[in-house]
Amino acid sequence: MSLRSGRFWQPDVTVATVVIRDGRVLCVEERVEGRLVLNQPAGHLEPDESLVDAAVRETLEETGWTVELTGFVGAYQWTAPPRPGEDSGRQYLRFAFVARPLSHDETRDLDEGIERALWLSPSELRALDDRHRSPLVWTVVADCLAGQRVPLALLQQVR
Repeated sequence: MSLRSGRFWQPDVTVATVVIRDGRVLCVEERVEGRLVLNQPAGHLEPDESLVDAAVRETLEETGWTVELTGFVGAYQWTAPPRPGEDSGRQYLRFAFVARPLSHDETRDLDEGIERALWLSPSELRALDDRHRSPLVWTVVADCLAGQRVPLALLQQVR
């Protein structure tokens, strides 16, 4: 057991989805601490939710797109830089998926903080790396585009 600041430590568990259509990647522009950043549809795992269900839910909530997951890209661990007054940054464990788009609901309200969803070519996304929410954004997309994925059956939720 590892203790941080006198309490049990756990990373933030998140999911992210790389959705590709016509050679472009679905991204979200979101406002974080006043800054407009780019991310793939991503968010936190909720209690009793499977990783697969979380990825589909977050994609819909942040973009209005219903998707079908087609593979698991990988698990990524990252420590954010510490905020002022903190000894260390938050740690994230991101489970990344690849999906194909099924349908779009243009009337759906997007999650709070999401300014818009947009489709970017890989080169456009890479060129905007100073606006990425974290280094995970490009790392996950690059791995996905390189063909890194395994069957979803490798992920199991045991009830």
